Amino acid sequence: MKARRFVDSVVVAAQAGNGGNGCVSFRREKYEPRGGPDGGDGGRGGDVVLRADADTDSLVALYYSPSQSAAHGGHGRGKRQHGRNGGDLILRVPCGTEARDNRTGRVIGEVVEHGAQLVVARGGKGGLGNCHWKTSSHRAPREHTDGERGAGVVLRLDLKLVADIGLVGFPNAGKSSLLSRISDAHPKIAAYPFTTLHPVIGTVVFDDYSRVTVADIPGLVENAHEGAGLGDRFLRHVERAACLIYVLDMAGVDGRSPAADYRNLRAELAAYRADLVNRPGLLVANKMDLPEAADNLAAFQRRFRARILPLSAATGDGIGELKSAIRALTSSDSAGTPGLPCARGPGARA
Repeated sequence: MKARRFVDSVVVAAQAGNGGNGCVSFRREKYEPRGGPDGGDGGRGGDVVLRADADTDSLVALYYSPSQSAAHGGHGRGKRQHGRNGGDLILRVPCGTEARDNRTGRVIGEVVEHGAQLVVARGGKGGLGNCHWKTSSHRAPREHTDGERGAGVVLRLDLKLVADIGLVGFPNAGKSSLLSRISDAHPKIAAYPFTTLHPVIGTVVFDDYSRVTVADIPGLVENAHEGAGLGDRFLRHVERAACLIYVLDMAGVDGRSPAADYRNLRAELAAYRADLVNRPGLLVANKMDLPEAADNLAAFQRRFRARILPLSAATGDGIGELKSAIRALTSSDSAGTPGLPCARGPGARA
């Protein structure tokens, strides 16, 4: 089966509906041939509305239908009949979608929680019928107004995942394996870099049935903020995360230094958005089941003051301790709670 495409950024042309025209009409019945003006008003045009939907996880539908239009209002009719109002066009988007004016870059708004709505283009008002111009000295008016045009805008929609915790790390650090161990997610796992090509969200369920959502972000590389590797296009998915988990390949399977990975990872996060490195977090040493990992961990701890949680996503060792640390981190009322590995962003020194 072909994998469904994941789209987290799209440009959409949204056009609200036009208002209906007012009517020029005169009442003429058998016993009332000069009944006076009775032209009705036009209906309003439909709005274009973004609605956050928890069952939608991608902008792929709008990617394949980039032009969206709401219904026009109906024209007024005789006997003071009001034209029908145009139906609003509801665009269902994932929770966490931000809307910008594609031309100016101005942020129009965002929809974060399920059911939240944002009007991005207002429909035009309906025109007035000739009955509004009737006076004692102007008994047969023919004036009316046409409906207003609906607003049109070219939107850039960007999805920023809504998760409590973001997993960040270099390719092949074991983030996907770790997510599959602590949550119900089933990301693609393979022994080569960049197996994760789009963000994946998993839910960690604790013994008391409380839940924490964790987002696995595709691996970063050095100079990702300049477009290297997959670039920094996925980093916006950790912007809403209150906490971060830094995952390091402590065995250095790909010939990289865990200390250099840690330093470069923090540098890439800071280059994208300075406040990311100051968020509460955990520092995880993965692949501790491999023989090189113990020596590398000892060297890492000598170099950095940051507390680190050793574990192995492959064998499951340390997963229970990690879940306990996640529970303590996310339930803390204040940042920097004592006893948490690397709270308030791993504070490191070279």
